[in-house]
Amino acid sequence: MALAHGRALKALYAVLLTGSLTAPAPALTAPAEPPPRSRPSAAPSTGPGTAAPVAAPRTPRTPGVRGLEIAVPAYVRADGPLLSELTATDPAASVVVLNPGNGDARFDSSWRARADALRGGTTATGERRRVLGYVHTDHGDRDPAAVRASVDNYLRTPDGRLHVDGIFFDVVSRECGPGNATRDHYAALRRYVQDTMRSVDPDVPELVVDNPGTATADCYLEPGHRTADVFVTYEGAYADYTSGGWPGGNVFDPAGSYRTGTELDPSGTAFWHLVHDVPDATAMRATLATAFARGAGYAYATSAAMPNPWDTAPTWGFRPETGYAATLG
Repeated sequence: MALAHGRALKALYAVLLTGSLTAPAPALTAPAEPPPRSRPSAAPSTGPGTAAPVAAPRTPRTPGVRGLEIAVPAYVRADGPLLSELTATDPAASVVVLNPGNGDARFDSSWRARADALRGGTTATGERRRVLGYVHTDHGDRDPAAVRASVDNYLRTPDGRLHVDGIFFDVVSRECGPGNATRDHYAALRRYVQDTMRSVDPDVPELVVDNPGTATADCYLEPGHRTADVFVTYEGAYADYTSGGWPGGNVFDPAGSYRTGTELDPSGTAFWHLVHDVPDATAMRATLATAFARGAGYAYATSAAMPNPWDTAPTWGFRPETGYAATLG
């Protein structure tokens, strides 16, 4: 998908979500799988004065073996059926993104209760499900003070507790900018999330995601200047993912060369692929296998379509997806 077209789709998402939340495909060809890498475990969270959810014991993935996790953007109301289904799914999706009013509505008690319920889920590898708050950034052009205020909406709650595990920054630029200024803007936002979370509860390991929706410049993963833990490096339709819409890698360099980015991703968890308009469960499994082979540590395939593919559960449900992902690795 061309970058300009991708930006237009991002703008369309934002317009549609603000209104809605506040009132036969070609065969997949999987490239060679990158070498196995270790992946960290998510430690259980215990907010001040609050006991961590008790999770059923499961068998963790063998250390040093890279796997695939399911991570779901859920752009619906707190009481919507999509979030109810995700809350009840076992094994749980590893990450869920909550989006109150395109990130602009209050993260009130109903949202905090939903986040707490989601965080009680356990993944196939025995880890606690993590929840992120949605914040839009307008390709780096949104006022930084407004972005920080949106972050605070999730992290500085009236009860003084953390109900989320981090922030999902959307509509993110993929360009370094003059003198890496755009990259540094996002690196500062990541530090703000880290510092704020640690001031509220230092025992919660923060998770920051940047979503450019396509391959990102390698400067965003430069040691010492990294802007996120995870990057959404594909967001688009199944037909594009299986043909010319895949740019050829998760990162690109100043010369315009695309590559998997595995050398910048020692944990195997840095990249996330989001694929919609997937025709059936067979194609879902092929999509996840291809995401894994293309270097993704997180993925989500759904049958839902534009204009908002993130407001409806896939026709096959979530459990076949979380269960199949657990077999990869």
